[in-house]
Amino acid sequence: MTRVFRRRLRRRVVVLAVVAVGCALVAASAWWLPAGWWPPRPGWTGTEQAGWIAGIAGAVFALASLVFDRLDARGARAAGSARVGGVVRIGRVPQQAAWFQDRAARVDLMRAARTGRTAVLTQVLSGMGGVGKTQLAAQFARHLDTDGELDVLVWVTASSRDAIIAAYAEAARAVGVATADLEPETAAGRLLVWLERTDRRWLVVLDNLDAPGDAAGWWPPANRDGRTVVTTRRRDPVLHTDGRVLVPVDLFTPAEAVDYLTRATGATGDQQGDVEALAADLGYLPLAVAQAAAFIRDRGIDAAAYRSRLAGQRLADLAPPDDALPDDHRATVAATWLLSLDAADNHPPRGLARPVLDLAALLDPNGIPEAVFTTDAVVAHLGAVTGQDVTAPMVTDAMRNLHRLNLVTQDAATAGVRVHALVQRATRDHGDTARLGAAARAAADGLLALWPDIDRDPKYAQTLRANTATLRAGSGDSLLLPDPHGLLFRSIRSLGDMGQVTAAATALEQLLTDCLRVLGPDHGDTLTTRHNLAYWRGEAGDPTGAVAAFEQLLTDCLRVRGPDHPHTLDIRHNLAYWRGEAGDATGAVAAYEQLLTDQLRVRGPDHPHTLATRGHLTRWRVEAGDTTGVVAAFEQLLTDYLRVLGPDHPDTLATRGNVSYWRGKSGDTVGAVAAFEQLLTDQLRVLGPDHPDTLITRNDLAGRRGEAGDATGAVAAYQQLLTDQLRVLGPDHPATLITRHNLARWRGEAGDPAGAVTAYRQLLTDRLRVRGPDHPHTLTTRHNLAHWRGEAGDPTGAVAAYEQLLADRLRVLGPDHPDTVSTRRNLARWRERAGEPAADPSQDGP
Repeated sequence: MTRVFRRRLRRRVVVLAVVAVGCALVAASAWWLPAGWWPPRPGWTGTEQAGWIAGIAGAVFALASLVFDRLDARGARAAGSARVGGVVRIGRVPQQAAWFQDRAARVDLMRAARTGRTAVLTQVLSGMGGVGKTQLAAQFARHLDTDGELDVLVWVTASSRDAIIAAYAEAARAVGVATADLEPETAAGRLLVWLERTDRRWLVVLDNLDAPGDAAGWWPPANRDGRTVVTTRRRDPVLHTDGRVLVPVDLFTPAEAVDYLTRATGATGDQQGDVEALAADLGYLPLAVAQAAAFIRDRGIDAAAYRSRLAGQRLADLAPPDDALPDDHRATVAATWLLSLDAADNHPPRGLARPVLDLAALLDPNGIPEAVFTTDAVVAHLGAVTGQDVTAPMVTDAMRNLHRLNLVTQDAATAGVRVHALVQRATRDHGDTARLGAAARAAADGLLALWPDIDRDPKYAQTLRANTATLRAGSGDSLLLPDPHGLLFRSIRSLGDMGQVTAAATALEQLLTDCLRVLGPDHGDTLTTRHNLAYWRGEAGDPTGAVAAFEQLLTDCLRVRGPDHPHTLDIRHNLAYWRGEAGDATGAVAAYEQLLTDQLRVRGPDHPHTLATRGHLTRWRVEAGDTTGVVAAFEQLLTDYLRVLGPDHPDTLATRGNVSYWRGKSGDTVGAVAAFEQLLTDQLRVLGPDHPDTLITRNDLAGRRGEAGDATGAVAAYQQLLTDQLRVLGPDHPATLITRHNLARWRGEAGDPAGAVTAYRQLLTDRLRVRGPDHPHTLTTRHNLAHWRGEAGDPTGAVAAYEQLLADRLRVLGPDHPDTVSTRRNLARWRERAGEPAADPSQDGP
């Protein structure tokens, strides 16, 4: 037994002996002395004596307890080597960071500290490396200390179990419950006992507890006068059980990051834009912001110069020197995360977290579908990289390890994964080109495997496109070699299918530039990219440009692939189509007739493309004015589709739609309605309610109802269809805009021309925004708006609108386009109704 402990024991033994003797004398006197000698009550006997004895004994013991407390307090003061200003302090609380930002997490800590000391409150500050957890804990400790709310402050750098025990042992000596020669583990145990029983106010901070198992058996105990704060990169369940509360620590807000950079770098008002942009580039990560500011000061540059370097250099090359790290930082941004990655990689399944993060580092930081990591292609890639027999559950476990270390965030609500952009940057910086290239193609395989054949969910499609764009931007030419990955084409098609036709054309222009650079002009995928670009150029409202592009492409494809190559035949098909859309229906018919001859020879009569050519040829014959036998032609085509593809094939169902449509156009409106209703029943069964073809049939059915005389029923049907299209396709999809167009028309036909005008005006605003002023659909909306202005009682306004429209159609489509001819005819009619003299036709254009 140590000398100090023996001395304290002797003092206590003496006091206890005195108390015992005193109690014995009291008892003896009460028993032996005559009742009359005992003041103040003569005759005191029995239970009255026992009550007096208990009271006197209680007073004696209370006095003894007070003596013990004073002895303990004097003993603690004797151990005053760690006591400063009345507070026992163990460990070094980090200094407050320069330009410290008072953040919401600190307010949460202080609010919790004020909730009352009725139970232990252990708060675990959890967040990715570099978010400033230690600074928040230090600020909290200083605040309690300054406000006089602490008697004991123990700051532990909890990097290991031994470090925790050593700090606890030192604290035990400081509060007087252990001496220097006591074993550290024993001394630490005595501290925990003391923390549980003392009424002195204490705070224990376990800083950087990045292995929660190190604290097993050493968590500070429950005490109404105690507080425990933990900082960690982990978020394991054990950290928010047994009375522990997890407090997520997030990034700086944009305002906090900008304020820090502005003050730290001395940026002036004219540099504010660059400071804001730099804060965004750094992802508002406090550690990155602080180290960027230190680098800027060290090199004498400004935020714009740092941004320029950040765009072209490795992240590790833009950190200040180790001896110039700000705010007691222990490591650079990149090194901080690499330590976390090492820890994640050492958890079972070992060696898998790093290659999983390689994949995540190439995808959209704002949200990656977690399912991509367990696709067959990605699991096979991870097996090849690690040399293990990897399974999907193993990948899930590896992702969970990354989540525990705050390197990624798994979002159960969206089934997605988020990764900070700088974590991605640091990961890519430490990966070699070959490894990241293989990861990029594996990620592309995974995304393509998740992509449905038809985009029915606009948000999900946008998520997949965002991941594709990020992958393409961050993987060099990996997705172009040896051949362009199919994901690139699928992503662009998704843009077009979701109505973003101009964006699709723009994306194809960029892809074509890359293909020409990497693959050359005659590579098959370069020609395919030109083909797709020409198509979406037409869909974006430039049919004439599409015709020119297809003509040039056909020349090159004939030279490279020959006249009978399938791609050559497909180019001829699209060239004929866009000739018709550009106003040359007769030229389209001639082109389709020639193509059909070659399709029959090369592909045969039952090939789906041959059947499609027959359908387009029939359609353009009608557009050219030859309506003879159109219904019979489509019925014969339907017979062949039923024989070749079966009744439930989408092309068969679409052909049934053509039969129904032209039956109505031929005058059998009632039969057309019945046919569309039967078709809709089958499409709902085969394709589902949200399939684009099902929605098209509902559109056609609503129109035929109107033409059958039920304009009110047509309006109701279009309104219901519009609700579903807004949900399925979004507000800017071409089909949604077409439905709004038809709804406006039938409102007018149902007797509400003013409502039609209002609807067309609103539609025109969106057409101009989505498609631009020269798109044929925009011009058609202007045509109908002019018509219904006249029908609503403004013939003069209709004339003015038609005059402006005619000028634009002459410029865009030329004088012989059917739409230009129609506009000229309607202008003459409304001039007559407005009482204006007939105009000289030569004034309407050449």
